[in-house]
Amino acid sequence: MAEAIASVAEQTHPDVEHVIVEGLSKDGSLTAIERARHPRMVLFSERDSGIYDALNKGIARSTGDVIGFVHSDDYLAHPDVLARIAVAFADPAVEAVFSDLDYVAQADTTRVIRHWATGPFTMAKLRRGWMPAHPTLYVRRSVYDRYGSYDTSFGIAADYDFILRFFAKLQGRTVYLPEVLYKMRVGGVSNRSFAKIRQKMAEDYRALRRNKVGGPLTLAWKNLSKLGQFLPKRQT
Repeated sequence: MAEAIASVAEQTHPDVEHVIVEGLSKDGSLTAIERARHPRMVLFSERDSGIYDALNKGIARSTGDVIGFVHSDDYLAHPDVLARIAVAFADPAVEAVFSDLDYVAQADTTRVIRHWATGPFTMAKLRRGWMPAHPTLYVRRSVYDRYGSYDTSFGIAADYDFILRFFAKLQGRTVYLPEVLYKMRVGGVSNRSFAKIRQKMAEDYRALRRNKVGGPLTLAWKNLSKLGQFLPKRQT
């Protein structure tokens, strides 16, 4: 958690509001947050009903024009991440910016386990299971005003549901930055067990049907596309 907070605190972009939503956990999180406090940070500590409820609280309590997330076990890849994203949003027609993501080992974050190279958005790719890595996705506040926030009836796939809802009805432009701007430690909730994987697939399918983007073939393509993330990253 301290690394996540520090990665925001060290951002070179001058206009950053860091809203932290802490769910009254009893694992020492609040103490760790207070220890890592920085001047651009605003803390809300109260009970929530899960990760998507916490994300919705963060959206509601932030005041900025552009919103993104950093989860407690992850971190921004370098101090210029938000500056890079801000440059892309200088075009008022841009509604979303996203990038590549590295999954790294829990104990050794220099070891890359998976590399997610998102690629640019097209509607055809969305129907073939494409999605941006959610932690890399920054959108304008107006997007949440227009399409709503995260549906907490989903336990694991509310991010995919939101992405389908937004990208399927996209009105503005999107920008893909072909570089790793986010580091995520492996061990996320959606792949901790076979039961969670099965739940994730069921919720993904519900999101696809709900947003009228695709069906079983889309879900199959979505899951098969992940295999390439385990291949060694090409050196440039």
